[in-house]
Amino acid sequence: MNMASIALARVYQQSFEHRPYWTLAVTNGALNALGDSVAQWSETCHWLTPSKPHEEQQKYDIPRTLRFFAFGFGMGPVIGRWNFFLERNFPLRPQNGSNRVSARALAKRVGADQLLMAPLGLCAFLGSMSIMEGRDTAHMKQKFKDLYLPLISTNWQVWPMAQLINFRYMPLPYRVPFQSTCGVFWTLYLSMANSREEKKQEHLDRMRRTTAQ
Repeated sequence: MNMASIALARVYQQSFEHRPYWTLAVTNGALNALGDSVAQWSETCHWLTPSKPHEEQQKYDIPRTLRFFAFGFGMGPVIGRWNFFLERNFPLRPQNGSNRVSARALAKRVGADQLLMAPLGLCAFLGSMSIMEGRDTAHMKQKFKDLYLPLISTNWQVWPMAQLINFRYMPLPYRVPFQSTCGVFWTLYLSMANSREEKKQEHLDRMRRTTAQ
């Protein structure tokens, strides 16, 4: 198992050196798809979302997982470029060769990530999911109204510590995979929240159509 992990890390490192953004895109997309798969498995087994006796068992939604893969695939290079930006503008070690880590620079990295990238990334998630689901402007606005503040609030409770570890200890090529691996659970949370909102909007649409008849 240890040898397999070393071999996998070597393959990833070589791929990153030759095709960094392609590698980040595929890795991030795959881990996002994994997060949605875990979410759907949880919903299907009614482990985290117990159903009522009269409700039908939910079938696995392949297009939903593909949407998460597409979002992760697109965001992987963006997050990679963002990490390059943070590395260049907030160096953790002084130029004099000292190994001492600047706590101020580390705090600036985490602060910039959570105050800039996190809100923009969440906007990208909600917007792209609405588009890929075929939602119109009214549904998209409702999704933002229902989900944005709760999700960004939860984000700020769980991600600062993860990013502190990421920026402090992970080499640059492995920051997006580390973030995506931690993000499997975050994606699970996003997936289930987005699924609940989708079902809510479909229910409201059915009620409106019934009332109009």
